[in-house]
Amino acid sequence: MSILELNHVSIRYMTGDFKDIGLKEYVVRKLKGNYHVNEFWADRDITFSLEKGDMLGIIGTNGAGKSTLLKAISGIMEPTEGWARHEGNIAALLELASGFDDDLTVKENAYLRGAMLGYTRRFMDEKYDKIIEFAELQDFQDRPFKQLSSGMKSRLAFSIASLVQPDILILDEVLSVGDGAFRRKSETVMRDVISSGATTILVSHSLEQVREMCNKVLWLHKGRQIAFGDDVQGICDRYQAMLDENCV
Repeated sequence: MSILELNHVSIRYMTGDFKDIGLKEYVVRKLKGNYHVNEFWADRDITFSLEKGDMLGIIGTNGAGKSTLLKAISGIMEPTEGWARHEGNIAALLELASGFDDDLTVKENAYLRGAMLGYTRRFMDEKYDKIIEFAELQDFQDRPFKQLSSGMKSRLAFSIASLVQPDILILDEVLSVGDGAFRRKSETVMRDVISSGATTILVSHSLEQVREMCNKVLWLHKGRQIAFGDDVQGICDRYQAMLDENCV
């Protein structure tokens, strides 16, 4: 039985909705016949399934619909059409540097992010030193969070989020966090999670990373599903050929 299944998932964004302009402006435009709603389909008719232990790489250029699809899989968004079903718990590492308070210290933000992820105070007390050490922020614990670089903020977020042992793990470009040494540490941690049997979804602009780590691949282009399957090398080759052709 599949641990994750998407069936003809489509996701639509609406622009010009009265919620964006306010009720008064909506009424005025409606009376004048000057009210228009525009539709944008971020994803259209996406269908695939994953088994326990699979690692799926999602590839595609900017605007392909990758991040929107991850939000539907993780339950942040409801598909406009179709459905997504999963077994077990999901941990989604999306938009790592968001959700922090710049006016709090690094330590206070670590506990804040832990609470947002559902960790107890006792759990955070036990894991705090390990979190800070892994993020390489021992000398910054009492500094205001706003003094950190974006890379340092992402390292802290990754360190906290990687404590979970999920059934399904979603990674949106998080293995590109930090410098080369930290990326290697991140990959090692994620490999440990994957080897424990977690089904993993990786969005990455690094084809080398997808080729090396994934046993299945999904290629999206302008919201459409171009290819899905276990021929990782073949699909990645086709995608690279498309990139090369567009660069000419």
